[in-house]
Amino acid sequence: MPEFLRNSDAFVWSIERDPRLRSTIVSLILLDRSPDWSEVGRRFETLTRVVPKFSQRLASSPFPLPPRWENDPDFDLSFHLRRVAAPHDGDLDAVLEMVRVAAMADFDRARPLWEATLVDGMADGSAALLCKLHHSLTDGIGAVEMSRILFDLGEGQRDGQRDTAETPMSAGPIAVVRDAAVIGAKAAVSALTPLPRMLRDAVTNPVATVTDAVSTAGSVYRTMRPIAQPGSPIARHRTGIRRVGVIEVPMSTLHRAGSAAGGTLNDAFIAAVAAGLSRYHGKRGVKADHFVVCMPISIRTAQDPIGGNRATLMRFDVPAGDVDPAERIRRIHRQTTQARSEKSLAHTPFIAGVLNAMPRGYVSSVLRSVDFVASDVPGFSEPLRLAGAEVKLPIAFSPTIGAALNATLLSYVDTCAVGINVDTGAFPDFDVLSDCLNAGFREVLTLAADA
Repeated sequence: MPEFLRNSDAFVWSIERDPRLRSTIVSLILLDRSPDWSEVGRRFETLTRVVPKFSQRLASSPFPLPPRWENDPDFDLSFHLRRVAAPHDGDLDAVLEMVRVAAMADFDRARPLWEATLVDGMADGSAALLCKLHHSLTDGIGAVEMSRILFDLGEGQRDGQRDTAETPMSAGPIAVVRDAAVIGAKAAVSALTPLPRMLRDAVTNPVATVTDAVSTAGSVYRTMRPIAQPGSPIARHRTGIRRVGVIEVPMSTLHRAGSAAGGTLNDAFIAAVAAGLSRYHGKRGVKADHFVVCMPISIRTAQDPIGGNRATLMRFDVPAGDVDPAERIRRIHRQTTQARSEKSLAHTPFIAGVLNAMPRGYVSSVLRSVDFVASDVPGFSEPLRLAGAEVKLPIAFSPTIGAALNATLLSYVDTCAVGINVDTGAFPDFDVLSDCLNAGFREVLTLAADA
């Protein structure tokens, strides 16, 4: 049976009709030396077997079905896995320029939607692995799961890894229609199954049933509600041009800073970005009352397969301006707590399906009304190696998807690497913005002394 795109995967695929909304994920793995190239090739070949989508492409389906995954008959690993010499003087800035270009470039959609490039010969004898993949393949947490196939892990960490010796065969259009009918029938049965319980509850406790329905409807509305414009009065223009940077923060210090204000590491992270943006607006002589943030929340379970998008995006306002850092964290903690308890989380596939059916112009305008995306991805707590090379730091650069910037925090041992992906239409003076964001993190980290 062919595998169709789930609603959330189909959403990130379809919105790319607007190039400003491309959903390309780029990661940069900094290594202490060049790894064994042949072993790197074997690891990626294993990845294509364990996660078949890495050797599959997306094909159109008969209307109104979503695109489906099919085997690429011309799959060539060497096209997707490349090796180059470090550009210019081989420093981090030179490699970040490669990341910037990768984040802006589209994929060859006749092939599987990923690329990986080993950058050899950096100035200090180190190397880097630049990985680029489409968001329809996975979300951040799914990417971390898949990276376990590539990295050298202890035996205990490798337990439970799934392996697939056989790749499912592709199906023709007739089989696609037939299997779609089966899928539709199963969905209908699944939808009808709760009805007896719902009817019973409506009879035995009608007030509670109606109250719960109204509460759920309100939660779904808060998730999907339109936003007229971003909170920032100046960062409103959107383009297809990006700049990227990285901020390194001690994880234990950021955690203590959040705890000192009654929040979490994630709350402190969002507060630091908001503080940095407030400083930037101050330098521009402009006042912002709030910023609209979009925070991915994982709904992934242990039963979900590797890859795919198992996250939903929750939007809410965070305080801007000259706010005490502890108070900023407390306000954000209230917002993130509410977001994580929204009843709409259980209806993520339905919401994605509704958004897929809406006019692209409307969806694009909603996404462009977000000031920043803040994604907190738990990484690895122990040091890693890749084919004989030590992993110094992994950095993730997630797509802006219409926002002015995306800040993605990826933890590694006791370091949080924050990958910054900026739309230069919103922030043309990237160096000024970068300085302000660094200052925002320093402001929040001062709270750790009180923890």
